[in-house]
Amino acid sequence: MSVNYGSKRIVVGAHYGLRDWLAQRVTAALMALFTLLVLAQLILNKGPIGYDKWAGIFSSQWMKALTFTIIVALLWHVWVGMRDIWMDYVKPVGLRLGLHVFTIVWLLACSGWSVQVLWRL
Repeated sequence: MSVNYGSKRIVVGAHYGLRDWLAQRVTAALMALFTLLVLAQLILNKGPIGYDKWAGIFSSQWMKALTFTIIVALLWHVWVGMRDIWMDYVKPVGLRLGLHVFTIVWLLACSGWSVQVLWRL
């Protein structure tokens, strides 16, 4: 939504356009492909699914690097989505800012925890 006052265009709301739309689609596609890769590894490696099997899948360095990339994609995907929700539906500026800060802190905490789990394998 934009308001046009003469020659100056003022953008209103969380409508960041093509960049955010594309970020959502690309990160979703990457996460879907990663999920298919993990499922394929689970299906192709016969036997019971336990800690050893999961640890084996994520033990190689290339898989840790790929998983880290997917974690970053997931965090970006969540940030764009939540930011847009807060900007579209929360009108009081102070509350919206508080929710933005909370979301950033929460995502940073989740990223730290996920990296700790990933590198512990």
